[in-house]
Amino acid sequence: MGLLVVYSASFAVGHLEYGDTNYFIARQAAFALVGLLLLWVLMRLDYHYLRPLSIGLMAIALAALLAVLLPGVGVEQNGAKRWLALGPLPPIQPSEFAKLSIIVYISAWLASRSRGDDIKQFWAGFLPFVLMVGLVASLVVVEPDMGTTIIIVLTTCTLFFVAGAPSRHLLLLIIGAGLISWAIIFLANYRLERILTFISPGEDPEGSGFQIRQLLIALGSGGPAGLGWGASRQKFFYVPGSHTDGVFAIIGEELGFIGAVAIIALFAFFIYRGIRTSLNAPDPFGAYLAVGIVSWIAYQTLINIGGITRSIPLTGVPLPFVSYGGSSLMAVLAGVGVLLSVSRYGRDRGYLEREMIRRKRR
Repeated sequence: MGLLVVYSASFAVGHLEYGDTNYFIARQAAFALVGLLLLWVLMRLDYHYLRPLSIGLMAIALAALLAVLLPGVGVEQNGAKRWLALGPLPPIQPSEFAKLSIIVYISAWLASRSRGDDIKQFWAGFLPFVLMVGLVASLVVVEPDMGTTIIIVLTTCTLFFVAGAPSRHLLLLIIGAGLISWAIIFLANYRLERILTFISPGEDPEGSGFQIRQLLIALGSGGPAGLGWGASRQKFFYVPGSHTDGVFAIIGEELGFIGAVAIIALFAFFIYRGIRTSLNAPDPFGAYLAVGIVSWIAYQTLINIGGITRSIPLTGVPLPFVSYGGSSLMAVLAGVGVLLSVSRYGRDRGYLEREMIRRKRR
C-alpha cells in the first residue's frame, strides 16, 4: 500500500524536479527491498542476542547523531542537519535508526532491573533513565528535529511506565518534559509559528497557514469514497511534501473517508498484534522490546495523522510504512523484524531452559 501511495503522490514532483515520473517510487522500492532484508535477518535472529549488543548499538547511534552535527560531515537540507552522506548512495538519517537503538538499549537496561526495586529508586532508576534519554533527545532536537525527539521521549517513557516506575517519577517526567518543550518552542520562532497556525490557520492563509489549509482541502475533497487512484488534484504542488509527511492527505483525497479509515484500521490491527506479542513474551527483555517498537510506530502514526487532520500542531514526521523516505522505511521494517523475532522465539521455551542450566553451572 505504501509503494502504491508513494507513486501516486510523487510522480508529478518527480517529473518536475528530476524529469522522471518514476524517480521517487524507484528509490522507495529499493529502500523497501533493503528494509525487507533487514526484517528477514532480524526476524530469524533470536532477539536475546540483541541484549549484549545493546551498548554497542547505542554507542553507534550516538556517534552517528554527533556526526551529522559536524561541519563537512552532516548533510544540510532545508536548514536542518539530519543526514549523513554515504558516497554515491542516498544519505541516511541516523535519528530514524536511533529510535530502534534506544529501544533495544532501554529494554535491556530495564530488564536488568526488573527483579529488584532499582527502577523505583530515584538514583538508581529515575536519574539514569533521564540522563540516557536526555542525551539522545538533546542530540536530535539540535538538528533540529522536534518530531523525532517527541517520539523518542514518548516511547521511552512508555517503557519506563510499563517497567513499573512509580507515579511520582512519571509526574516529574511529564512536568520536566512539558517545561523543556515550551522553552524549546519559544526559542525558535518557526516552532511558535506552528502553534499559532494550529490555533488559527486562517489568519495567514497564503503564508504559515497555507500547508494545513491545503492538507484539509485534500482530505475534504475525497468525500466518502474518494476521487480514485491517481486522481488527486492537491498533489500537483498544492500540498507541500505530498509524498512524504503529507501523504495521508492524498490518501484521503484519492480513497476518501473509507480508504483513510481502512489505513487507520491496518495500523490498529498491527498495534493489537504487537501488544499480544509483548504479553506472550516469556521474559521482560522481549516484552519491553515489543512494547517499545509498538509504541514507536503507534506514536509516530498518531502524530502524523493528528497533524494532517489538525487534531494537534503539525509536526514533520513520516507516516510509518507509507511516507516516502528510505531511512524511515528501513528503520521501521528493521523494528518489525525484531518484533517478529520476539513473537517467533518468545515461544521457544527451550532457550529459557538452556539459559537456566547455563546459569546453574556458573
